[in-house]
Amino acid sequence: MKQVMVVRTDLKMGKGKIAAQCCHGSIGSYKRSSNEKIRKWENEAYAKVICKVKTLDELLALKKLADEKSLTTYLVVDAGRTQIPTSSVTVLAIGPDEDEIIDEVTGDLKLL
Repeated sequence: MKQVMVVRTDLKMGKGKIAAQCCHGSIGSYKRSSNEKIRKWENEAYAKVICKVKTLDELLALKKLADEKSLTTYLVVDAGRTQIPTSSVTVLAIGPDEDEIIDEVTGDLKLL
């Protein structure tokens, strides 16, 4: 079991901003997950992986694929109070779910 956060690199967010956006994504997807998946993930040390894509189009294509596989997802939309424009989609969180299923969506991505 794991959870994956996919970060857009074209937004040129600072490290702290990326960390905050990933936290928003992790919590958002966690809250949408089934109790069964949450319990299983909690028993397996809350594994999280952070990957990257270059564009919004790439991020949205991954979201569509994750949705087709019935994975829990959460898109982080920034309020625009600091580094980036209002309503920028920054991160796609996927899971928690089985590694093998998430890897069908994110397995070819590079780590951040």
